[in-house]
Amino acid sequence: MSEARSLRRRLARWSMGALAAFAGLSLMTAAAWAMRVAPMVSELTTTGAGSTARIEVGNIGSAALPFETRITRIEFDENGELVETPADENFLVFPPQGVVPVGGRQVVRVQWVGDPEIDVSRAYYLWVRQLPVATDDTPTETGGAVSVSVLYTMKSLIVVAPPGAQPNVQVVSATPAMVTPPTPEIDPSLTQGAAPVAPPPQPGLEIVLTNTGKRYALMSGATWNVSGTDISGQPFTMVMGGQEVAETVGVGYLAPAGGRRTFKIPTGVQLDPSKPISVRFTR
Repeated sequence: MSEARSLRRRLARWSMGALAAFAGLSLMTAAAWAMRVAPMVSELTTTGAGSTARIEVGNIGSAALPFETRITRIEFDENGELVETPADENFLVFPPQGVVPVGGRQVVRVQWVGDPEIDVSRAYYLWVRQLPVATDDTPTETGGAVSVSVLYTMKSLIVVAPPGAQPNVQVVSATPAMVTPPTPEIDPSLTQGAAPVAPPPQPGLEIVLTNTGKRYALMSGATWNVSGTDISGQPFTMVMGGQEVAETVGVGYLAPAGGRRTFKIPTGVQLDPSKPISVRFTR
């Protein structure tokens, strides 16, 4: 399989995970405004025609959609916590703001203008944020009025990679632990700052991975093969692929050049820590 086809498959698989991560937003489609952003992930080169992405913002709501964009560089610590820093200076975005009519689309052109000689791949988010507009007040039974406004923010992953860079993912450790399945990522403005309720912990594994290559790895694009022995002495095997992996690890972004992350995988079965545990990745 060619590298281009393999990349397309990885990006398509990640897109499912990205849509699942924003599932909380899809529950709000009955509101007056809604947006769609595609593609959810793009890969750019540092120079040439491949250094530009075209991101489409669609308005599937019932009112005009004013929006603005910004770009942040993303990195993950070992525990998978996302760290974002402003990085607008590394890209030329046009238009940086716009208004999409009902049923319309706006193409946002994103071009890399940063260092053309970067040694390893870098990851960024293009934020597309709906801007507030005036709303009609809704009368209440007591004679007052309530103004309701739901604003959407969506992120599209952009990865900039130097030519020829490849990942090299290795398993550092796999340890039985009680883990909490992930909760959907929801814009805090939709929940008045309240954090989503996490599901209860269940038996699983904490898997530490490292990537010593010069290219990022998307672990959501791999099939996870886990084997071991449960506490009753019975053999245990689990294969996760496609949608299940994306819903469990999200994008599964693993940074290059020594990037290290701990992924928490629910198994539903308590494994014996004194017996060997194997974790393999296949395509």
